Amino acid sequence: MPSERPELPTSLKALCAYLDALSEPHIVCDAQYRILAANRAYRRQLNAEDVLGKTCYAVSHRYSHPCDAAGETCPLQRSLSSGQRERVLHLHHTPQGETYVSIELTPLRDEEGRIRWFVEKMEPIGRAAQGGHALLGRAPVFQHMLEMIARVAPTDVTVMLLGESGVGKEVVAHAIHAGSRRAERPFIAVDCSGLTETLFESELFGHEKGAFTGAVTRRIGLVEAAAGGTLFLDELGDIPLGMQVKLLRLIEAGVFRRVGGNEYLKADVRLISATHRDLRRMIQEGQFRQDLYYRLNTFPITVPPLRSRREDIPLLAQAFLARLAPGRQLSLSDASLACLMAYDYPGNVRELRNVIERASLLVDGEIIEPRHLPEEVQAACRVRSTGQPSATNPAQAVTQDPSALERILLEQKLARHRGSRKALAAELGISERTLYRRLKALRQS
Repeated sequence: MPSERPELPTSLKALCAYLDALSEPHIVCDAQYRILAANRAYRRQLNAEDVLGKTCYAVSHRYSHPCDAAGETCPLQRSLSSGQRERVLHLHHTPQGETYVSIELTPLRDEEGRIRWFVEKMEPIGRAAQGGHALLGRAPVFQHMLEMIARVAPTDVTVMLLGESGVGKEVVAHAIHAGSRRAERPFIAVDCSGLTETLFESELFGHEKGAFTGAVTRRIGLVEAAAGGTLFLDELGDIPLGMQVKLLRLIEAGVFRRVGGNEYLKADVRLISATHRDLRRMIQEGQFRQDLYYRLNTFPITVPPLRSRREDIPLLAQAFLARLAPGRQLSLSDASLACLMAYDYPGNVRELRNVIERASLLVDGEIIEPRHLPEEVQAACRVRSTGQPSATNPAQAVTQDPSALERILLEQKLARHRGSRKALAAELGISERTLYRRLKALRQS
């Protein structure tokens, strides 16, 4: 790996001086992946000054090979192929741990028109504003969702989050808000379920004094409370049909009226909505307005169910353990982890959190065993391992399929590992090439 500091071309010195004043991390590198310049924000993010001459993949990923040789998408190679700006999502190592980063890489040409250098801009994403909780996951479907968040967050485009109950749609909405220009302004969530038409209108738009019995004072609504920020409409499918036309007016004209008021007020909010319902079917049944649907569905994002990202379960489980039992050094046995990964979680991430919290209360020691898990979780492990219900111990059931156990242990190691892939290969006693092959097979399984 080259470590000498290459000479910065004179033609790039003015550009590098400009980049140094920017708040976002930027580097300039050549076609050999060597970092020619790094601005203050980049050095501050990595808490390192000596990065010049090193390769970008060594600094960001701690790899000994380029990203594409490690089974990931390399924006530099994509840019060389397309000749255009490229954007990808990568998991970078930082002093604060691993962080998802949206990378925007722009090729620069010399006087002869050849691509010689690249400007790489990095934007960390995936950290929700609510309690500072991170969006955790490595599964391909989860990374695709994060890529969608990275693209839409900086805009004011209306977003619709689709997914089952418990997948974390509100946390995703917080992450979009946190990545927008409105991040310093309010994030207001509206639970649309269970609200009558009158109550919904008053909650959303506010009311004037005397507008109805009990309205003894003027009250601003949530649209006004979210001024300059983001309004999150949760359980969109539960909005009363009579209110949908007023919500449509808010979106189309950007104005609203308080209940009992005559004055139209200007709204300055970014709308994010979420639903687990089939809105297209509701449109056919006359329960949801088609025009409102298309207004809100400008940029749909599917939040995947937990069963489609099982490889993330170890990572999520350890994060919940650390959060729910901060004073204890709790961990999961291989058998209990196998049970957790075999279960389908109809309640998704919310249900996993409940399972972990229950287990942390039941265990007296430091190791959570299958007996500390709910019976339905243990039963799922037995069925998944044997193909039929069985009363055998979950640990014994899993070992009946050695390849399944090997896959689970690799997923567990990957979730807990915080070093480079080279270090993980050494820890497992296999070559890097073998590790890459197993990881590729894991993603395809």
